[in-house]
Amino acid sequence: MENEEKKNANEATSKELAQAICLALSAKKAKDIATVYVREKSSLCDYFVIASGTSSTQVRAMGEYVEEQMEKQFSLSPVREEGMRDGRWSVLDYGDVIVHIMQDETRLFYHLERLWADGGNLEKYED
Repeated sequence: MENEEKKNANEATSKELAQAICLALSAKKAKDIATVYVREKSSLCDYFVIASGTSSTQVRAMGEYVEEQMEKQFSLSPVREEGMRDGRWSVLDYGDVIVHIMQDETRLFYHLERLWADGGNLEKYED
């Protein structure tokens, strides 16, 4: 799996990028951080990173921190971002990795893991 992953402009694999995003989210006290390998199911990206926050303020802060860290570590900015102002569900698209940061209720309602995970492609982040 890893040797087939695409590399971004700075030669980091999509898995390394997903791991760096998980670390940044953890630093901002994100809850239930998970990565879902979706490359075999979607042509959109290799990984989803999914995390929860307790408030719109925390969701926005986590999104901003991920952006800062990806710029600092990989010189990467999201191709597209949605929902940062609202703070209920923020999406940061880094091409090979799409980040979903949601408030608890939103995550429970949409349950992306249930839609995309099939057992072997879901990893819970443990710091």
